[in-house]
Amino acid sequence: MATVTTMALGGLRQTGRMFALGGSVLGQMFRRPFQFAEFIQQFWFITSVTILPAALVSIPIGAVISLQVGSLAQQIGAQSFTGAASVLGMLQQISPMIVALLVSGAAGSAICADLGARTIRDEMAAMEVMSVNPIQRLVVPRVLACMGVAVLLNGLVSVVGVAGGYYFNVVMQGGTPGAYLASFSALAQLPDLYISELKALIFGFIAGVVAAYRGLNPAGGPKGVGDAVNQSVVITFLLLFFVNVVLTAIYLQVVPSKVG
Repeated sequence: MATVTTMALGGLRQTGRMFALGGSVLGQMFRRPFQFAEFIQQFWFITSVTILPAALVSIPIGAVISLQVGSLAQQIGAQSFTGAASVLGMLQQISPMIVALLVSGAAGSAICADLGARTIRDEMAAMEVMSVNPIQRLVVPRVLACMGVAVLLNGLVSVVGVAGGYYFNVVMQGGTPGAYLASFSALAQLPDLYISELKALIFGFIAGVVAAYRGLNPAGGPKGVGDAVNQSVVITFLLLFFVNVVLTAIYLQVVPSKVG
């Protein structure tokens, strides 16, 4: 019983520290000097390791969604709504999640490993001795880079996924291009794009903060850094799915559905 209580308290303590780091990052974003060179470097690195996988992954996922929705629509006699269901599903749900998973898996793991290696070499302690804030110097540019890349990648994944879904629905299933586009324009609305980009922005922030937190708090030694990288990816995935449910529920309650 005591062991379970200790583990629960330890988990709550770690969660509180991670939220505190997130708040510190938000506060440090608006303080000078801003590490612009570090931000550009991290932005380019994250983009280089995520843009091609994002484009390649979005094509088969968009195709699978379109084929599945098209098959179900044919069974219930609602072929005219295939375009709307496919595009809205890709835009609101699939695209932000693809971007978040790629940013977390590719960029977040690299960020965690880099900060973890710096931590076990006592570089963070040395920076604090020299009155350099490691959060502002190293963490903030990386988190902002994750957020910026996530927003831009979300647009790319949405376009590629929708194009792939359109091709497979029209060519593979014999759908009508006019009906596909008309159903989308009849049911889609601008807030659908807003919530998609907002999700990508929040998911990028979560991925960056979790990776930075685990990198700043490794168990010790190279093995601890490797364990921290694995933990950061798993924790980010769990948080992303939970936050996605919350944001979707709020959006569906706040924004009324568009009637075609």
